[in-house]
Amino acid sequence: MIRKAKTSLQLRRVGIDTYKENVAYLHRDCQVYRSEGFQALSKIEISDEAGGRSILAALNVVDDASITAPGQLGLSLETFQQLGLPEGAAATVAHAKPPTSLDAVHRKIAGERLEYADYEAITRDIVEHRYAKIEMAAFLVACSETGMEREEVLHLTRAMAGSGEQLDWHEPLVADKHCIGGIPGNRTSMLVVPIVAAHGMFIPKTSSRAITSPAGTADTMEVLARVELPPDQLNDIVRTQRGCLAWGGTALLAPVDDILISVERPLSLDSPSQMVASILAKKLAAGATHLLIDIPMGPTAKVRSQADALRLRKLFEFVGDRIGLQLEVIITDGRQPIGRGIGPVLEARDVMQVLENDPKQPRDLREKALQLASRILEFDPDVRGGQGYTLARDILESGRALDKLRAIIAAQGASDIPREVGRLCNTVNAERNGSVATIDNQQMARIARLAGAPMDKGAGVDLYKKVGDKVRRDEPLYAIHAEFGADFAFACEAATQNSGFTLS
Repeated sequence: MIRKAKTSLQLRRVGIDTYKENVAYLHRDCQVYRSEGFQALSKIEISDEAGGRSILAALNVVDDASITAPGQLGLSLETFQQLGLPEGAAATVAHAKPPTSLDAVHRKIAGERLEYADYEAITRDIVEHRYAKIEMAAFLVACSETGMEREEVLHLTRAMAGSGEQLDWHEPLVADKHCIGGIPGNRTSMLVVPIVAAHGMFIPKTSSRAITSPAGTADTMEVLARVELPPDQLNDIVRTQRGCLAWGGTALLAPVDDILISVERPLSLDSPSQMVASILAKKLAAGATHLLIDIPMGPTAKVRSQADALRLRKLFEFVGDRIGLQLEVIITDGRQPIGRGIGPVLEARDVMQVLENDPKQPRDLREKALQLASRILEFDPDVRGGQGYTLARDILESGRALDKLRAIIAAQGASDIPREVGRLCNTVNAERNGSVATIDNQQMARIARLAGAPMDKGAGVDLYKKVGDKVRRDEPLYAIHAEFGADFAFACEAATQNSGFTLS
């Protein structure tokens, strides 16, 4: 049997960010493209000429030689970095074998129950970039629409946690907290961490960026400090400060979760089963031993009824117990945004006002943070049940929490992002006299995102009124801030159609 000699191509770095997806580029007139019968969007395997390194990528075909010329193989930024070869190096391409785990995805689409081996194979193939985004979307939609039994959620959690590194802090108590989201402005982590760390408890908080919200904890903390830190530096910071507030992506903790989130975000998918697996996999990989879960409940929150909240709590407790986490789940008031700011700069302002005991601080943010911190402090066997709140309040009011956050900021490296709100501003006013009956969480988040948050740190919404406040006609309810005219117009148009406020 005569084997064809593989034709080598010259690597070219193409300056395109393909966000969590490996993409390669071949010119339509390339000899390899014609001889091998490749098709656009098919999966190819890229190897160095010696065969020592290889990665998988989705193929894009170009007609513009300025992007990739015949005889070249273009690689997107992330793909080029992963392959780790210099520009101009020789590489070969071949058809990639379809991932064997796709059979399990097809069975899930048909409504079958999957076992741990199935989820482990799926997550491994996703991390190895063997899935196209459309295949990942099929998997996510199948899990969401056909449903997952609680044992399947456990299997997926373990598989996701095992897809990357797992930290062991060699500490008897590693505390953490997580809110399931859906409530704009809910930046309690940035208050809880310095309170708990100032007490001396170990709380390495690795947070995600926003998926469907105007800001995640990492987006807001980035206004104050660097959050993308190498694992060695992160370890040193936590050992010294007893806590941190960093983005979890650089630590390669449950990396399959970050890839799936990149697909979930444009689809606005956030099913309870996938959410539980995502949260607990990250916490297990991060080395947490004690975890507090916050489930806000309200008519426009992710969880809208007591029955749904209790079902979700039971699922968290079932999975948490079986992966060895000491878990406490609390159901909190999710009827309206927490604090005044919605968007990174505005939320960072609220956090600093609480830490500085500013008279203008948002009282609801302060109170919720104290309640959450008190529950975590009571994980400490030296703190009696019921004493956590008084202890948390004393740490906050004495300034120790502020000092701790400043120390964490200094250790992580102060941010150079301007703490200024967007230069374009429009106030939304009350149409008549009355009092605020409801505030739509989803609509307020939507307006803030249309204004440019979280990508534009100063964009968002600044609330002047909360539920129960009396208002007069033409009195401002909130202000929209944006940096760019197009975003500003979209946000103002959305607020005109639906302000998000209901007056009684």
